[in-house]
Amino acid sequence: MKVLLINPPDTASKYKFIGLVAPTLGIAYIAAVLEENGVDVKIIDGSALEMSWEELEKEIPKYSPDIIAVTAVTPAIDQGLRTAKIGKKVCPDAYVVLGGYHSTFTYDEVLKNDFVDIVVCGEGEYTMLELAETIESGGDLRKVKGIATKDFKTPPRPIIENLDEIPFPARHLLPMDKYKILNSKLPVGTLISGRGCPFQCSFCSSAAMHGHKLRLRSAENIVDEMEHLINDHDADMIAFMDDTFTVNKRRVEEICTKMKERDLDVYWGCTARVDTLSKDILEKMKDAGCITLFVGVESADQQQLDNLNKQTTIEKIKRTFELTRELDVRTIASAVLGMPGDTKQSIRNTIDFVKNLNPSYAIFSLATPYPGTRFYMKAKEENLIKINDWSKYSLMTPVLETVDCSLEELRKMQRKAFREFYLRPGYILRQTRMDGPIILKTILAILKDVSKHK
Repeated sequence: MKVLLINPPDTASKYKFIGLVAPTLGIAYIAAVLEENGVDVKIIDGSALEMSWEELEKEIPKYSPDIIAVTAVTPAIDQGLRTAKIGKKVCPDAYVVLGGYHSTFTYDEVLKNDFVDIVVCGEGEYTMLELAETIESGGDLRKVKGIATKDFKTPPRPIIENLDEIPFPARHLLPMDKYKILNSKLPVGTLISGRGCPFQCSFCSSAAMHGHKLRLRSAENIVDEMEHLINDHDADMIAFMDDTFTVNKRRVEEICTKMKERDLDVYWGCTARVDTLSKDILEKMKDAGCITLFVGVESADQQQLDNLNKQTTIEKIKRTFELTRELDVRTIASAVLGMPGDTKQSIRNTIDFVKNLNPSYAIFSLATPYPGTRFYMKAKEENLIKINDWSKYSLMTPVLETVDCSLEELRKMQRKAFREFYLRPGYILRQTRMDGPIILKTILAILKDVSKHK
């Protein structure tokens, strides 16, 4: 049994504009579980390899796969389907499978394509393993939990309760030398320390995929993987890709303690909610090597924060950024423009608010309702969605109109937000002192990428 896992060409992180090309950990986890159970598996990361469609068409049959499994996020679903079509063309006897967030929530739409045989819904590690074993043995696919075909959909697979039982991602199958951040090929490692989210943010597709029950890997297991990244992949910077790394304060403290005990010589960054941070935990994190926090600010309007179920306050946001500046920890502030209820004035207030928070970097996303979220369901019910082309669901193209903002006005306000934030002389001087001349290259890349979206 040969399984080929593909991240399609011509796709990119939604944070491409900050020069981020990150390993595809989802399919690397699946590959690790397959390998552990004796399945012959290969990964093609067409995006990181900057592979052309012609090159992909030549590469797939070299492996003679029995299963071709493709992952694709919402804005890249067209590339995912194109990859699937090529796979079926060059290997007509192979099962073509799609998985990931988008396919999970739109499996009926995806299966309308005659070149797609199966959709894996939800967490894919053990579903793909059972699928491969069932196909190899000629068993009944109806007994495989967590899949959909043109003829049937099976019951969902239970979530993986003990994440420590999953092997580390099969990074040896990835082109690790092709990944980069800030447009530079720095030795950066990425890892995920937990799944699920107990919070109720209406726009979050992760909770829809992994559930609201928070499942956390043990501190020991996490630090083991950090050592693996340092020793086997020469990482000198590690990024935790969790939705919110800081949810469980006790576990964060335990991870920091173990980093110190093992004398890990590595810098790291993570995602955080303002209501999970305090001065003492920030000090412990910095002492253990934390240099960057990705923080969801979302809006300067308390009513909008409440509408999003953020369960935080403007004052907590201000206090958190005061603390990070006091402790000299970099921050990436993420704001959302154009949510239902937003006006030109509330958007203007959010832009000014982010500037006054003085983060190291800022991301001004446009409100994007992803399938599977409560935000998407509500937007669809209320007929708020004006663009149905999935390729536009990149956070950089408006798909909703607000009370007094047209799609074009929203686009102009987003561009203005990026320009106002990044072209402040005081900001450029401060960040040059902190990050060096690379900040100028990064600013130019950000503004160039933002301006090309329509």
